[in-house]
Amino acid sequence: MAEVDIAPNFGVELKDGFKPVNSWVLSGITWLDDIQQFYRERSAIEKEYSAKLNGLAKKYYEKKAKKSSSLSVGDTPAMTPGSLESASLTTWTTQLTTLESRAAEHDRYGNECITHLADPLKALATRYEELRKRHAEYADKLEKERDSSYGDLRKMKGKYDASCQEVENKRKKSESAFDYSKSKAQNAYQQQVLDMHNVKNSYLIAINVTNKQKERYYHEYVPDLLDSLQDLSESRTIKLNGIWSLAAQLENGMLTRSTEFVNHLSQEIPRNQPQLDSMMFVRHNVGPWQEPANKVFEPSPVWHDDDLMVVDETAKVFLRNVLGKSKAQLGDLRREVDKKRREVEGAKRIKEQIREGKDKRDEVELVRAIFGLQEELHQVDHKRLTAEVETSTITEAVGDVTLGAKSHNFKSQTFKIPTNCDLCGERIWGLSAKGFDCRDCGYTCHSKCEMKVPATCPGEQTKEEKKTLKAERQAAANSLKSPTSTSGDSIAELPTMSRSNTMNSLSSGYAASAHRSVSGSGPRSPAEETPPERANSVKPNISAPNTLRKNRVVAPPPSAYISELPGSAVTTNGSSGGSNEQKGKMLYSYDANGDGELTVSEGKEVAILEPDDGGWLKVKSGFKEGLVPTAYVEILASAPRPSSIYSNSGSSMNSSVTTKKQGPAVAPKRGAKKLKYVEALYEYTAQSDAEHSMAEGERFVLIKEDPGDGWAEVEKGGVTKSVPANYVQAA
Repeated sequence: MAEVDIAPNFGVELKDGFKPVNSWVLSGITWLDDIQQFYRERSAIEKEYSAKLNGLAKKYYEKKAKKSSSLSVGDTPAMTPGSLESASLTTWTTQLTTLESRAAEHDRYGNECITHLADPLKALATRYEELRKRHAEYADKLEKERDSSYGDLRKMKGKYDASCQEVENKRKKSESAFDYSKSKAQNAYQQQVLDMHNVKNSYLIAINVTNKQKERYYHEYVPDLLDSLQDLSESRTIKLNGIWSLAAQLENGMLTRSTEFVNHLSQEIPRNQPQLDSMMFVRHNVGPWQEPANKVFEPSPVWHDDDLMVVDETAKVFLRNVLGKSKAQLGDLRREVDKKRREVEGAKRIKEQIREGKDKRDEVELVRAIFGLQEELHQVDHKRLTAEVETSTITEAVGDVTLGAKSHNFKSQTFKIPTNCDLCGERIWGLSAKGFDCRDCGYTCHSKCEMKVPATCPGEQTKEEKKTLKAERQAAANSLKSPTSTSGDSIAELPTMSRSNTMNSLSSGYAASAHRSVSGSGPRSPAEETPPERANSVKPNISAPNTLRKNRVVAPPPSAYISELPGSAVTTNGSSGGSNEQKGKMLYSYDANGDGELTVSEGKEVAILEPDDGGWLKVKSGFKEGLVPTAYVEILASAPRPSSIYSNSGSSMNSSVTTKKQGPAVAPKRGAKKLKYVEALYEYTAQSDAEHSMAEGERFVLIKEDPGDGWAEVEKGGVTKSVPANYVQAA
């Protein structure tokens, strides 16, 4: 076998040929199992001497003939090899010929075949197969990464098309609108155009990133992987040569009369250079290959545009923020890439020393370590490449717009207290509670608004300065959000939640601070009434003791049966209901639905045995005791009821009503003895039907504590709804 003049390189010559290379390497590793099985079988046959050895040699000649093409040039060669065999197969043929020349074998050699040849080969095959699988998994990862990049680009294209379509829709809407709606529609149209520009810029950036990643995939990632597979195959050949050399040495020591044949085999094995097999495989698998074309900008079918970056002032804000982030990362990423690359090169130098016999470390473990380092290098370099392309793309379009910019010191934040975005003026709360705030000046914004915020941070501010800036920013945001009317009619903006404008709520009959109308304009449900605004508009002192005891007011029946009487306003100071009295009257009939409950008819007087506990009372009617809903019972005072107390008794009902009354909703927990209660720290007005309004000091039954989203579930009047978790404390 001739010396190798030029070492082949899979990555340079085979390009995107991972599948045939992987199949070829797999065949080589699988072949190790044949060889180690050969030595195991030979160990049993060695005791039967020459007759069995001749049969064994014939058997493996046939096996070699079947796998000759696959092991030499792979399963799908571009050019058939004819009668040629790879260098390794030629060396293997020499071994079989030597075996045929030796008709006698020693029992000791039979045992050594197992301990020194078969077992190491099996372990070697297992380790190499594990490494090959890691290569295959990494190839799949690279391919998925490439496809994901293509998919992300398609998604970005879809977002761009959708944004263009939205611009067209808003343009048509602005043309068809008139008066104030036309002004509002035009503003919406202009805003949508600006958003479309940002999406377009993101789309163009994504195109460049995808193309650059594609280029790296075909010119660096896959070639490096192919080189690693080539190195793995060549390493396997080196190890195999070592096993064969050991077998030859064992035979040479045991069989003095076969010295010539064994020496000849020993001389042939070193000539089996790893590059010879690789060269033969390359020569028979080189085929035409063309790199896929670069991705280009595709105009939206509804918004015909060119591939130029949008560089107006609004777009520059977005591009400046993108550029600032990319530049901030780029330096660290470049240093990390250099560090990882030096680690890889150092490990490769150690590998060469091992092959030269200058280092005694395990080469397989070193290859494993090199592969791990290369994976880490790829991950960091992938991020570096993205940052570089983003930086160069934006710089080429608008220059280095970060010069002189004062970026905000944004930190990710979860807003558990209602906060407005300083850019768009919308609420940052609820499902969209994630956002950012500037540690220096207090600027707050949605996550979606972060890249639209101008880099105009005034620097570190005091608490008072932050409040002043907040007010100015909110005023500016609201002015953008609500355009002025041209017809002179003012547009009522939605109120924002703050300590200065939150009010008590009568969303349930338990609110003790309610004020009822005495105008006689007709019955109103408690949820429709709005209590007066508290005199103290700032956040209350939550540490101050609650000096006023708010007595519980029984939940009223349906509004169809309520007849408002003059002077029936609920008082807020002093005891009005006699919550400690022992007598009560059933406002509605109640049928027991479970164990421990009591069936009582409407109008029946009952004795109260235990006070309200989670929306239920324990009462006695006649000789029977049990639980009934608190909302079904009117507490009877020992003294006459003051006229200012709102009553749910029959005296306040329309006498013409004879239909059986339907009771209110029942509290969810029946007869609970150890319930948790919470007390409202501040006033809160419900923002939706899923929330309870609260008055300061009002008590609720705690149903579910804050799971981490800033909300707690409480029960009031038999109805369970949500309230801000930081607006209540354990009672």
